[in-house]
Amino acid sequence: MTLTPNFNTPTFDQKSPPSPELIDACVHCGFCLATCPSYRVIGKETDSPRGRIYLMDSINTGEISLAPEVVDHFDSCLGCLACVTACPSGVQYDKLISAARAQVERNHPRSVLDNLLRQFIFRVFPYPDRLRLLLSPLWLYQKLGLQAWVRSSGLLRLLPKRLQAMESIMPPLNNGSFTDRLPELVPARGEKRYRVGVIMGCVQRVFQPQVNEATVQVLAANGCEVVIPRVQGCCGALSCHQGQELQAQDLAREMIDRFGDLDLDYVIINAAGCGHTLKEYGHLLQDDPKYKDKAQNFVKQVKDIHEFLAEVGMIAPLKPIGETTVRVVYQDACHLLHGQKISLQPRSLLKQIPNLELAEIVDSALCCGSAGVYNILQPEVAEELGNQKVNNLLAPQPDIIASPNVGCVLQIRKHLTLQQRQVPVCHPMELLYRSIA
Repeated sequence: MTLTPNFNTPTFDQKSPPSPELIDACVHCGFCLATCPSYRVIGKETDSPRGRIYLMDSINTGEISLAPEVVDHFDSCLGCLACVTACPSGVQYDKLISAARAQVERNHPRSVLDNLLRQFIFRVFPYPDRLRLLLSPLWLYQKLGLQAWVRSSGLLRLLPKRLQAMESIMPPLNNGSFTDRLPELVPARGEKRYRVGVIMGCVQRVFQPQVNEATVQVLAANGCEVVIPRVQGCCGALSCHQGQELQAQDLAREMIDRFGDLDLDYVIINAAGCGHTLKEYGHLLQDDPKYKDKAQNFVKQVKDIHEFLAEVGMIAPLKPIGETTVRVVYQDACHLLHGQKISLQPRSLLKQIPNLELAEIVDSALCCGSAGVYNILQPEVAEELGNQKVNNLLAPQPDIIASPNVGCVLQIRKHLTLQQRQVPVCHPMELLYRSIA
């Protein structure tokens, strides 16, 4: 069905608007307010889950339209799902905001500059080959010292805030960023316990290839035969979180096809945001008669890497990663904590490393401000949240910060640099690999 946006009086169309039944589940108790990062920074009721639900209901009933000032409140949501965890009534806010954002993208006319930036993000970031085409000039920009000079000169302040934000989170590039180095099949070490597939992702494959390599080696060391389909793309998380529904569905179908006939016990993902979207494929493709059942079967196989290892148990011997006790702070990624309800598993894995001391932080459930591409599209709010998160992470004086999501890692590294603090930030699988190796 082709949907034609109505730019005269923009409102929700008839294709899956935010469900009145889900809206009515909200009793307006306000428990979500204290947990909502955008409300804590902006301080407006309309920038809280409760306020946005009220706006959705008002659009459904025709009281208001998708005016720019209304859309701004939907855009300010990070989609961190902390409100879902906090809600005593079980309101499925994740499904509500997802439906609202898809409606916004179909029916709200954005400005030319906003459209250009969003088109660039969604036509490049989910496609590793396209992203790598962009890397060559960026690699020269770094290697020739231009990045350091531009940042120190203050020239970045002359750029629009969104371009400043995009440049500021760019990590150092290396040879692994330009090509996939993992083979399509990695045998299990010792007796084979499981045959698993690994999703490499899009942004992580380019900007943090070492995380995928560590993940594969940890799986192999723990008796897993690892299958890595060479031709695989984005899971659709970036698109799904920003209302790009059709693109997210296309990417989901491609992902299901890539892993569908490989005779796998499980499909493993090591990025929090990706894992949450992969587990939502049944909902995302619920109206597709060809893929509905395939999606539900695929979801049954998907496991976050920490969830998987905690369930099956690690058998590889672990050694200390330092000569003395190493203090590690684990950062809860929102879509792992709130979206997948995974929190104890990564901590239990890290605690198995000898001489590793795991420290906790205050306000650990607060979003770091990354939220996919939120720190690019909403840089002011993201800046405040990133600064708060890094202050909390530094309080226990850690030797290492561990984070299970590529976006969080880039955001935390940025704010550590701004505070001139040199604390390594890595994925828990990198620490486990160091311990095994």
